[in-house]
Amino acid sequence: MELISTQPATGEFLWRGAHGDVDAAVERARLAWPSWGAQPVARRMELMRRFANQVLKGQEEFAELIARETGKPLWEAKTEVEAVIAKVEISINAYSERTGQRKLNSALQGTAALRHKPHGVMAVLGPYNFPAHLPNGHIVPALLAGNAVILKPSEKTPAVGERLVQFFHEAGMEEDLVQLLIGGPDEGKALVAHNDVNGVLFTGSAQVGIAINRKLATNPGKIVALEMGGNNPIVLWDTPLMQDAAALIVQSAFTTAGQRCTAGRRLIVKSDMYDEAIEAVKTLTDRMIVGAPFDEPQPYMGPVIDQNTADQLTESFLYLLSNGGKAISHMRPLRDKLPFLSPAIIDTTAMAERPDVELFGPLLQVVKVDTLDEAIAEANSTRFGLSASMIGGDSKQYNRFWANIRAGIVNWNRPTNGASSAAPFGGIGLSGNHRPAAFYAADYCAYPVTSTEMEQPRASVGVGFDDAKS
Repeated sequence: MELISTQPATGEFLWRGAHGDVDAAVERARLAWPSWGAQPVARRMELMRRFANQVLKGQEEFAELIARETGKPLWEAKTEVEAVIAKVEISINAYSERTGQRKLNSALQGTAALRHKPHGVMAVLGPYNFPAHLPNGHIVPALLAGNAVILKPSEKTPAVGERLVQFFHEAGMEEDLVQLLIGGPDEGKALVAHNDVNGVLFTGSAQVGIAINRKLATNPGKIVALEMGGNNPIVLWDTPLMQDAAALIVQSAFTTAGQRCTAGRRLIVKSDMYDEAIEAVKTLTDRMIVGAPFDEPQPYMGPVIDQNTADQLTESFLYLLSNGGKAISHMRPLRDKLPFLSPAIIDTTAMAERPDVELFGPLLQVVKVDTLDEAIAEANSTRFGLSASMIGGDSKQYNRFWANIRAGIVNWNRPTNGASSAAPFGGIGLSGNHRPAAFYAADYCAYPVTSTEMEQPRASVGVGFDDAKS
């Protein structure tokens, strides 16, 4: 059975490969990881740096491959490769800070020690929107901690996953320690449930993440880290800098064609700013270039990942429109039989029930409110809780927003997306299971072991024993 990948922007064939054998991959990883985990951490760090150097050498062709397989503009694909390279030093610093060794000496009680151990075989399930950067954000910390890794990339971006794994092998990593598993949902389910997989690190939709959580609910011994997206709010409040605000809103909503888990999905606007704000956002959106990855001038936004996704987004826009939404910028197909969409804005203030779903594409919903309390309540009207931004307002209002908003990433006068890898990345509710990634990935890639130790046994018994008898 083969998996075939095509280019979203052209429909042309890109890659094909056979589905992998889950049992064989896990067995090879199970045999390989103990010797890797026994290596000095300095050796593991050295090989991660070699990996970064290999990516650096091949960064141009890697960026082109990412652009072809995802459809994102070349400029954006280049930033993804840069993030892959930068992740190594960030992860080394995080490993040292989050999983460092500690000792507390006591002459009578021996030594109290804290060290960390790897889990074993880690399954990494990657998404299609950042097919290199996001799985790499699990892989590098997992390897630094001494685990073996099996990457199952999204079935929509297998070529990027294959090339990412090749870079590790070119750096000198043993092939059984970092493996590629090609496949679809069946292979993913088998990998997650495999008895010899010690951890599952997932990035993707809430639907799949919940299914993984349910499957492993009776197996507390398997570490699970879920990053599942968001229905992220932007609250626009008093500001004289409306053009800057509009740029932040457009960046939040439409970067990567809206295919970011941190993308701004809902714009919540103060009523007396509504007309000025919508005009500024619509004007900037209308200027946006939508095109193929290698077009000149470079587009801001490429296609969505495939035609099925484009059709679902168009249907979602029509649903909002037919249930009380008012179109500000319509969502339209831009190229026949290819998944290019115009960025859409729709006012959903009048809708009786606004659906709390992650519409993963270039679709921004607008809601008008009168007070900041109403804005915060509307922002929190979601089961998700990944990212939220307040644009405008003063420091007192932002502090109120920060204190009351339910999200793992809360920004002021910055986009909802573009989070730093040098900070924890994760959310609450349907956005994650309280295991943030990025700088805190070290926390779920190793487990702490506490020890009290003495070179010779030393003990005595006191109360509760008879006197010694001759």
